[in-house]
This record gives sequence, C-alpha cells and structure tokens, in this order.
Amino acid sequence: MLYHLALWLTPDFSAANVLLYHTVRAGGAAFTGFIFCLIMGPRIIRLLQALKVGQFIKEDHVADLHELHQGKSGTPTMGGLMMIISTVLSLLIWSTLTNRLMWLALFVFILLGLVGFLDDYIKLKRKHNDGLSARAKLIGQILAGGILGIYLYLDPITISANHVHQRDVLNWNDLVHTLVQAEQGSTDPVLQKLWTGLEEPVKQMFRTAHDSDQRPVEAERISILKSFQLVLNTQVFYDVAEKDRYTNNIEVAELLNGGIDTIGKEDMLRLNRIVLESHLPIAASVRNLHTKVSVPGFKDLFIPLGIFFIPFIICIIVSISNAVNLTDGLDGLATGTSMISIFAFTAIAYIVSRADWSSYLYLTYIPEASELFVFGGALLGTGMGFLWFNAHPAEVFMGDTGSLALGGAMGTMAILTKQELLLPIVAGLFVMEAASVVIQVASYKLTGKRVFRMAPLHHHFELLGWSETKVTIRFWIIAFIFALLSLSTLKLR
Repeated sequence: MLYHLALWLTPDFSAANVLLYHTVRAGGAAFTGFIFCLIMGPRIIRLLQALKVGQFIKEDHVADLHELHQGKSGTPTMGGLMMIISTVLSLLIWSTLTNRLMWLALFVFILLGLVGFLDDYIKLKRKHNDGLSARAKLIGQILAGGILGIYLYLDPITISANHVHQRDVLNWNDLVHTLVQAEQGSTDPVLQKLWTGLEEPVKQMFRTAHDSDQRPVEAERISILKSFQLVLNTQVFYDVAEKDRYTNNIEVAELLNGGIDTIGKEDMLRLNRIVLESHLPIAASVRNLHTKVSVPGFKDLFIPLGIFFIPFIICIIVSISNAVNLTDGLDGLATGTSMISIFAFTAIAYIVSRADWSSYLYLTYIPEASELFVFGGALLGTGMGFLWFNAHPAEVFMGDTGSLALGGAMGTMAILTKQELLLPIVAGLFVMEAASVVIQVASYKLTGKRVFRMAPLHHHFELLGWSETKVTIRFWIIAFIFALLSLSTLKLR
C-alpha cells in the first residue's frame, strides 16, 4: 500500500521516494509485524484461553518426558494465527501488491497455515492430541506444493536468461573490438543499434580499451553491462530480414509464434538477449532455467527436471513443513530455528534480486525476488513478536497452524530464489530432527531397538538430563551454524 502511495506522491513530494526501496520496506515490514504481534498477542492468548484451546500432553511409553512436560498442559495453542495475521497485515502495508512472487509465498504460507489450523481445531474438539489424519494432512501439503509447482512450470519467474552477466562475456577484448568497429562503419544493423543506444561514457570506455588493447577494468565492465541492459530494455534488435539466422532456434520460433507485434515486454527482452548472443562473444544463456535446479558450490551446473519439477516442488513443501512440525516440541525451539533459516533465505532473496551481487556470486539473477526480501522481513518481525510470548515458559504454542505455515514459507523462499538444494543446509537442524524420527522408526521396526531415548532429537537430549532452555539455545546455535554454512557456499562458486 505504501509503495503505491509513494509512486503517486513522488512527482510532487520527492521524500516519498524512500518508500520505493525494498530495503526500507523490508525493515518497515519487520518492525510493523513485530509491533502487531506484541499488540494482538495478549488478546489472542486471552481468547484462546477463553475458548479452552489448550495443549494436551499425551501420556506415552516415556514416563519421564510426561513428567517433564505435564506443566505445559492447558497452555493455549494455535498461536500461529498471531504470526499469520500479523504477516498479512504487514505485507499489505509495505509490500508491492503487484509482485507475484510475494503472493505465491503468501499463498503457500496461508494455505498450510489453514491445514494446520484444521489439525489444531480437530484436536480441540476431540480433547485429544490426534488431529487430522496423516493422509488428510498430506493431501493438504501436496495441494499447496502442487499448485505452486504447476504455476511455476506454466508461468516461469523472470530469471537471468534476460540479463547479461560478466560471466556471460566469453572474450572482453573481442567484445570491445567488435563494438568499436560498429562506430567505425560496420554494416551490422544490430551492432549499430546497440552502439547508438549506449551511453557516451560507456562508448568512451570502449574506445580507451580498444586503443590500449586491454580489457576494461572491473568497474568499467559493470558500467558497460548496466548500459547493455538499458538498451536491451528499450530497443528491438530482431530484424525480420535476418530470420534465417535463427531458423534452428526453437525458442525464437516459440517467441515469434504470434508475430513480433504480439510479444510482451519480458519476451522481447529475452528475444533481444538471444539476438545479442548471435552477434557478440556472449555465451548462450541457459534455456528453461525455471525447471532446472542449481547445485550449490558449482557455477552454471544445473539438474534438468522438466515436468518432474512439479513433483520435486511438492516433495520440498511436504518435507520441510513436516520437519518444522516435528521440531515444534519445546518452548521457542521451532520459532527461533525457523527465524534463523528464514533470515538466511531473506538474505539470499536480496542477493539474487540484485544484478551486480548475483553476477559476482554466480547466482541466478531473479529481479522479481526483491519482494521476497520484504516477505522475509515481515516473517522475521512476526516471528520475533511471537517468540516474545513463546519463550520459556511459553504463554502460547504455535501449534500446527504456525509450524506448517513457517515450513511452507521456508520451502517456498528456497524455490522462488532458485536455491532448492541449499534448503537441506539452511534447514540442517530440521533435517536432523526429521532424520532422527526416520532412524528411530526404522531401527525399532527392523531390530526392535531404539537408537535414541525418544525422537524427535530434542526429546532425546531432554531425557539425557539437559534442561529445556539448554536444549533450545544449543539447537538455535546449531541452526545458526547451518545458516552461516549455507551462506558460505554461495562464494564457493
């Protein structure tokens, strides 16, 4: 809302321009979300208490754990509503309401929150710790992941295939000489149009580099590519007279299927990029990058999935939402570790939304991801606000309403920033928790013995004698180390 208000006010009130920066709006979203949680927190807790929406502590085979947790019985649950409402309100105020990546992330966040809400509500009605059946919960998670996967497969996000990175230039000296020849009388209409559209300081950089026979320095290369992008955004390089040059290019044929006059802005930008590749020493950009998965630690190494990208997305959403749900067993544990992981993906969203940073780190450039930075900021603020009430001894639990929603948001941010395979590292603590359950069940069924005193893993350490606060803080530390490790892999490329 404020972004669109700033667009309207800026011509007459230049100070409003500050609200157009997504860094400012991300900070505003975080602060607003935190304040919303603090204001509505006591009211929601009192409402849940009045409705007797309390946690049921199940007596199971581990008597010691029941003894440790019986004091939590009756503590209000479904507190995830606090985070969902605060996040939505904060984003309505601070986000660009036309950005589809923000809406996709918010959609999965709310839909999985709804699945969790139904699970919590059934537990309340039954006065029992069993809510939705495992099958019903899985269907809800598959639905969220399926809708996201199908949408991204049919309507890909804008990615670096429309942008020229430094790594795309195969030979800077050849690029310099080719373009200076355009000034000196080349008959190539594409090169002439490109040269004409370049800014004068950039032209002078080309002349200087040509005369000295040296490649431009780093700062000059950045300026040159920025000028390239400006021309790509404002010119039409495709010439019907040269159509034979692209006879074997299937993508060009698809783009021109309805004629040059029917091409939208993004498709025209992509077409310009392809034309430029055929006239200059610029590497062909990866096609169908939206269905390819990058491998952390390697530049330009992708796993092509094609139609299998959809079940891959479903698997991510189901896995991470369940992993966060399993981790929600101690005061502040799931909240704190989720905020650490979301902080990492918020930082990644900022990086991939910038052409210069993503180019330097060899990451896929995603201009639309700027609003994911705002989305992440809102989640961080509301998460910290919820932690205010969820810290030991907890006044409220997030329930499945919050844990499924946070897991879905985390997975969606990984997908929309094209860092899907980085998720197991960022969310390493959640992977450990989920793996402990798998190991425990497999061991018990195969050998009749348990590896851990109890799974998930945090209960194992409780039964070893660690206090609840010590388990929580040490797990936060582990989550923080995983987040740092994941960010360090970005430079390994």
